[in-house]
Amino acid sequence: MRKKIYYLTGFMAAGKSTIGPILANTLGWNFLDLDKAIEEEEAMKITEIFETKGEEYFRKKELEMLKEISKKNHLIVALGGGTIVNRKNLKLLKETGRLIYLHSSPEIAYKRLVFKRNRPALLFEGEEFPTKEQFLERIESLMSDRKEYYEQADYFIDTDAEAVGKTVDKLARIIENDH
Repeated sequence: MRKKIYYLTGFMAAGKSTIGPILANTLGWNFLDLDKAIEEEEAMKITEIFETKGEEYFRKKELEMLKEISKKNHLIVALGGGTIVNRKNLKLLKETGRLIYLHSSPEIAYKRLVFKRNRPALLFEGEEFPTKEQFLERIESLMSDRKEYYEQADYFIDTDAEAVGKTVDKLARIIENDH
Protein backbone atom coordinates (compact mmCIF):
# COMPACT_ATOMS: atom_id res chain seq x y z
CA MET A 1 0.00 0.00 0.00
CA ARG A 2 1.37 3.36 -0.95
CA LYS A 3 2.11 6.05 1.60
CA LYS A 4 -0.42 8.79 2.04
CA ILE A 5 1.37 12.11 1.74
CA TYR A 6 -0.23 15.12 0.09
CA TYR A 7 1.93 18.10 -0.73
CA LEU A 8 0.20 21.48 -1.06
CA THR A 9 1.86 23.71 -3.62
CA GLY A 10 0.98 27.06 -5.08
CA PHE A 11 2.00 30.67 -5.06
CA MET A 12 2.56 32.64 -1.87
CA ALA A 13 -0.70 33.30 -0.01
CA ALA A 14 -2.68 30.71 -2.00
CA GLY A 15 -3.72 29.15 1.32
CA LYS A 16 -1.23 26.32 1.88
CA SER A 17 -0.44 27.18 5.51
CA THR A 18 -4.05 28.03 6.30
CA ILE A 19 -5.77 25.10 4.61
CA GLY A 20 -3.09 22.50 5.42
CA PRO A 21 -3.55 22.21 9.20
CA ILE A 22 -7.36 22.28 8.93
CA LEU A 23 -7.28 19.58 6.24
CA ALA A 24 -4.90 17.44 8.30
CA ASN A 25 -7.13 17.83 11.35
CA THR A 26 -10.22 16.90 9.30
CA LEU A 27 -8.50 13.71 8.12
CA GLY A 28 -6.94 12.91 11.49
CA TRP A 29 -3.48 13.22 9.91
CA ASN A 30 -0.38 15.22 10.78
CA PHE A 31 0.55 18.56 9.23
CA LEU A 32 3.94 20.04 8.46
CA ASP A 33 4.76 23.48 7.07
CA LEU A 34 8.08 23.04 5.25
CA ASP A 35 9.22 26.68 5.57
CA LYS A 36 8.39 26.76 9.29
CA ALA A 37 10.22 23.45 9.84
CA ILE A 38 13.32 24.90 8.13
CA GLU A 39 13.04 28.10 10.19
CA GLU A 40 12.88 26.03 13.40
CA GLU A 41 15.85 23.88 12.44
CA GLU A 42 17.93 26.89 11.38
CA ALA A 43 16.66 29.12 14.23
CA MET A 44 16.09 32.00 11.81
CA LYS A 45 13.47 33.30 9.40
CA ILE A 46 13.54 32.32 5.71
CA THR A 47 14.44 35.90 4.76
CA GLU A 48 17.44 35.75 7.14
CA ILE A 49 18.56 32.41 5.70
CA PHE A 50 18.44 33.90 2.18
CA GLU A 51 20.36 36.99 3.34
CA THR A 52 23.04 35.25 5.41
CA LYS A 53 23.47 31.82 3.81
CA GLY A 54 22.01 32.33 0.33
CA GLU A 55 19.27 30.70 -1.71
CA GLU A 56 21.47 27.75 -2.72
CA TYR A 57 21.96 26.80 0.94
CA PHE A 58 18.21 27.16 1.59
CA ARG A 59 17.30 24.94 -1.40
CA LYS A 60 19.78 22.28 -0.26
CA LYS A 61 18.24 22.34 3.23
CA GLU A 62 14.77 22.14 1.68
CA LEU A 63 15.66 18.99 -0.28
CA GLU A 64 17.25 17.34 2.79
CA MET A 65 14.10 18.00 4.79
CA LEU A 66 11.84 16.75 1.98
CA LYS A 67 13.79 13.48 1.92
CA GLU A 68 13.04 13.01 5.63
CA ILE A 69 9.39 14.07 5.32
CA SER A 70 8.81 11.73 2.37
CA LYS A 71 9.39 8.69 4.63
CA LYS A 72 6.32 9.55 6.72
CA ASN A 73 2.69 8.54 6.29
CA HIS A 74 -0.70 10.23 6.72
CA LEU A 75 0.80 13.67 6.30
CA ILE A 76 -0.26 16.98 4.74
CA VAL A 77 2.71 19.20 3.84
CA ALA A 78 2.55 22.89 2.98
CA LEU A 79 5.44 23.53 0.59
CA GLY A 80 7.15 26.86 0.11
CA GLY A 81 6.02 28.79 -2.98
CA GLY A 82 9.21 27.97 -4.88
CA THR A 83 9.87 24.43 -3.61
CA ILE A 84 8.71 22.66 -6.78
CA VAL A 85 10.85 24.82 -9.09
CA ASN A 86 13.81 22.67 -8.06
CA ARG A 87 13.63 19.59 -10.33
CA LYS A 88 15.07 17.27 -7.65
CA ASN A 89 12.35 18.41 -5.24
CA LEU A 90 9.62 17.97 -7.84
CA LYS A 91 10.83 14.46 -8.73
CA LEU A 92 10.90 13.45 -5.05
CA LEU A 93 7.43 14.92 -4.42
CA LYS A 94 5.92 13.11 -7.41
CA GLU A 95 7.53 9.80 -6.37
CA THR A 96 6.50 9.94 -2.71
CA GLY A 97 3.05 11.49 -2.64
CA ARG A 98 0.40 13.47 -4.46
CA LEU A 99 0.76 17.12 -5.34
CA ILE A 100 -2.18 19.50 -4.90
CA TYR A 101 -1.90 22.88 -6.59
CA LEU A 102 -3.76 25.61 -4.72
CA HIS A 103 -4.25 28.29 -7.34
CA SER A 104 -4.90 31.97 -6.74
CA SER A 105 -5.03 34.82 -9.22
CA PRO A 106 -2.41 37.60 -9.20
CA GLU A 107 -5.03 40.07 -7.92
CA ILE A 108 -6.00 37.90 -4.94
CA ALA A 109 -2.33 37.14 -4.23
CA TYR A 110 -1.66 40.89 -4.23
CA LYS A 111 -4.48 41.54 -1.73
CA ARG A 112 -3.18 38.81 0.56
CA LEU A 113 0.49 39.82 0.25
CA VAL A 114 0.49 43.61 0.01
CA PHE A 115 1.53 44.17 3.63
CA LYS A 116 3.76 41.13 4.10
CA ARG A 117 7.52 41.73 4.09
CA ASN A 118 8.65 38.19 4.96
CA ARG A 119 8.66 36.73 1.45
CA PRO A 120 12.18 36.71 -0.09
CA ALA A 121 10.86 36.44 -3.67
CA LEU A 122 8.81 39.61 -3.23
CA LEU A 123 11.37 41.82 -1.55
CA PHE A 124 12.14 44.85 -3.66
CA GLU A 125 15.52 46.51 -3.83
CA GLY A 126 15.73 49.63 -1.67
CA GLU A 127 13.28 50.81 0.93
CA GLU A 128 10.67 52.35 -1.33
CA PHE A 129 7.33 50.56 -1.25
CA PRO A 130 6.39 49.36 -4.75
CA THR A 131 3.30 50.64 -6.53
CA LYS A 132 0.38 48.26 -6.98
CA GLU A 133 1.37 47.89 -10.65
CA GLN A 134 4.99 47.00 -9.78
CA PHE A 135 3.84 44.54 -7.14
CA LEU A 136 1.32 42.87 -9.49
CA GLU A 137 3.95 42.74 -12.23
CA ARG A 138 6.33 40.94 -9.87
CA ILE A 139 3.61 38.47 -8.79
CA GLU A 140 2.59 37.79 -12.41
CA SER A 141 6.22 37.27 -13.43
CA LEU A 142 6.87 34.79 -10.61
CA MET A 143 3.61 32.95 -11.29
CA SER A 144 4.48 32.73 -14.96
CA ASP A 145 7.97 31.37 -14.17
CA ARG A 146 6.46 28.68 -11.91
CA LYS A 147 3.42 27.79 -14.04
CA GLU A 148 4.98 24.75 -15.77
CA TYR A 149 5.86 23.29 -12.36
CA TYR A 150 2.51 23.98 -10.73
CA GLU A 151 0.75 22.37 -13.69
CA GLN A 152 2.46 19.04 -12.92
CA ALA A 153 0.30 18.68 -9.81
CA ASP A 154 -2.09 15.76 -9.49
CA TYR A 155 -4.96 18.02 -8.42
CA PHE A 156 -5.85 21.65 -9.07
CA ILE A 157 -7.97 23.70 -6.62
CA ASP A 158 -8.83 27.39 -7.08
CA THR A 159 -8.70 29.23 -3.74
CA ASP A 160 -9.84 32.67 -4.93
CA ALA A 161 -13.59 32.50 -4.37
CA GLU A 162 -14.12 29.50 -2.09
CA ALA A 163 -14.31 29.78 1.68
CA VAL A 164 -11.55 27.86 3.48
CA GLY A 165 -14.06 25.33 4.85
CA LYS A 166 -15.41 24.50 1.38
CA THR A 167 -11.88 24.10 0.02
CA VAL A 168 -10.99 21.77 2.91
CA ASP A 169 -14.15 19.72 2.28
CA LYS A 170 -13.27 19.39 -1.43
CA LEU A 171 -9.72 18.32 -0.62
CA ALA A 172 -10.84 15.83 2.04
CA ARG A 173 -13.19 14.21 -0.50
CA ILE A 174 -10.40 14.05 -3.10
CA ILE A 175 -8.04 12.40 -0.62
CA GLU A 176 -10.62 9.95 0.70
CA ASN A 177 -11.53 8.92 -2.86
CA ASP A 178 -7.88 8.62 -3.89
CA HIS A 179 -7.28 5.34 -2.05
